[in-house]
Amino acid sequence: MGYAAAAAFAYNASKMLILPAIDLSEGQVVRLRQGDMAQKTVFSADPAAQARVWEDQGAEALHLVDLDGAFAGEPRNLPAVEKIVESVGIPCELGGGLRSVELVEQALALGVRWAIMGTSALRNRLELEAALTRFGDQVIVGIDARDGLVALEGWAEASTVDAYDLARQVEAVGVERIIFTDIATDGMLRGANVPAMRRMRETVTIPVIASGGVTTLEDVVALREAGLFGCIIGRALYDGSLRLPEALSAAQ
Repeated sequence: MGYAAAAAFAYNASKMLILPAIDLSEGQVVRLRQGDMAQKTVFSADPAAQARVWEDQGAEALHLVDLDGAFAGEPRNLPAVEKIVESVGIPCELGGGLRSVELVEQALALGVRWAIMGTSALRNRLELEAALTRFGDQVIVGIDARDGLVALEGWAEASTVDAYDLARQVEAVGVERIIFTDIATDGMLRGANVPAMRRMRETVTIPVIASGGVTTLEDVVALREAGLFGCIIGRALYDGSLRLPEALSAAQ
């Protein structure tokens, strides 16, 4: 996807971007509860086919996560990512283990439109700044929080860093988009933490994508009304409690 086409993803107050999530582990599409690998459910053995399903249902972009890479500190599912990118005509963002400029470059070389840096945004700010220098708005920062504090290493490690402070810091060094995940609600089908998402949206001036707990059309509407640039939907789509075409309509 070229930069001209990507420009269509500029902030639009009347429309929120919906990104179906494809979480990858051992080459399969899975979903976790609160990021716990012990609570893993396999939904598909063919990630590329699943990507085409979401594209056929109207998705404008996909959110890909290399779960094994998040825990290992470097990508582990790039062959599956490459097949997805080759199989669809919509842009994809990828996170999970992208903690250096070289790994970001490797992901983008596969055709991924955006690379998500998470742990490195806190642990190795120089790598984040170097990636921003080379790749600009193709680098997104993912901030994952539990009770307002940043979690690291695939959510396996807690920190004492305030998520909103980190957001202000990464905006100051040139990050142009943030994905904010509320870990407590992720994969639980109990609704999005809209107050936390609204606070993040008000903390920074750059677009924020919400992630975690989106379960109903009411969640989608509430996030849109809170001014979120987009929201990521995972388990609710796979369980069938939320249909993508309806979510896309609610985002208008």
